[in-house]
Amino acid sequence: MDGEFIIGLLKIILINIVLSGDNAVVIALACRKLPREQQKKAVFWGSFGAIVLRVVLTFVAVELLQIPFLKIVGGLLLVWIAVNLLRGDEETDLRASSTLFGAIRTIILADFIMSLDNVVAVAGIAGNNLLLIIVGLAISIPLIIWGSQLLMKLMDRMPIIVVLGAALLGYTAGEMIVGDDILKEWVEEIGVIAEKGIPVLLAVVVVIIGEFLNYLSKKKAKEA
Repeated sequence: MDGEFIIGLLKIILINIVLSGDNAVVIALACRKLPREQQKKAVFWGSFGAIVLRVVLTFVAVELLQIPFLKIVGGLLLVWIAVNLLRGDEETDLRASSTLFGAIRTIILADFIMSLDNVVAVAGIAGNNLLLIIVGLAISIPLIIWGSQLLMKLMDRMPIIVVLGAALLGYTAGEMIVGDDILKEWVEEIGVIAEKGIPVLLAVVVVIIGEFLNYLSKKKAKEA
């Protein structure tokens, strides 16, 4: 494996870990009313269905990002996701199901809605490297499913992980934007300043804006 592949793989794993910390909450909420013997089945089949759906959506996203302007749109979406990640104000409104099928359906549907950020980010990092997508998801998704509670505790104790994840999303957004065919000539004309400078700038901007909004939110909560 070359260095570029390994770096891309580490990016995919980190982004999936940071963005999927709430998947454990979704699974727990969906299964909490089931009998204990059915909970493991719901977790397995719900998670399996969610993984298959996420892999398919990632491949679709890779193809869609080849369309002009969509990389720019995807990059701006990642910036918004990264800022919200630092704000930490995501909420999960999820009803528990009393049937096995209902719980499985809830897990898959909730994961589909919540995984838009993961799909866009992974597609942006991997580009057309299908092997990188498969290996990255194969490693990170089981890690999320079986270790997400531990990871959430780790992120609570080490907030720098979330900050690094948000910065990486900002950097990935910049790479997506400068990689759009519409901007190809302009990027080639400016050179490395645009190719590397814009991703670094967006990484810094995301952290500054996210932390500032997080500060305002906490200040407002204290005043209330």
